[in-house]
Amino acid sequence: MQSQGETIMQDIYQLRETIKEILDSQKLSVLATLGEGKPYGNLVAFAATADLKTILFATTRATRKYANLLAHADIAMVIDTRTNQTADFSDAVAVTVLGEVREVIADERKKFVSIYLDKHPYLKEFVESPTTALLSVMAKTYIMVSRFQNVQELHVSE
Repeated sequence: MQSQGETIMQDIYQLRETIKEILDSQKLSVLATLGEGKPYGNLVAFAATADLKTILFATTRATRKYANLLAHADIAMVIDTRTNQTADFSDAVAVTVLGEVREVIADERKKFVSIYLDKHPYLKEFVESPTTALLSVMAKTYIMVSRFQNVQELHVSE
């Protein structure tokens, strides 16, 4: 028989694996930023590191999204499994990532570009453009919602 601690650890492991599967299977996320006191949402192509500590996305520096990120580093990203079918009302799962964003610095860039392009090879020209910023979200919390009311949280350690 498992102890309560072992059961909790198994539940955390299963939650982490489910979140990882969703992040691996989806290509787009809704990114929520704050600019001039108002929320702003965008679709972004993203990739996550295997340890779930970092989410990567790219944007042109001459965008409202980029300006918002410079002003307010706290963001939310929503990644979901919907298919625009009726079954989504019972089957779709949404994961919200809460974290802080920063531009990837030179010594990390090669590693993170590789992770990003493994998932999105068709964005090579875009991500390698000098006008494009590769951004990393340092994930703090994942909130997974299934069946509209089953809410689970995963806090990512530093």
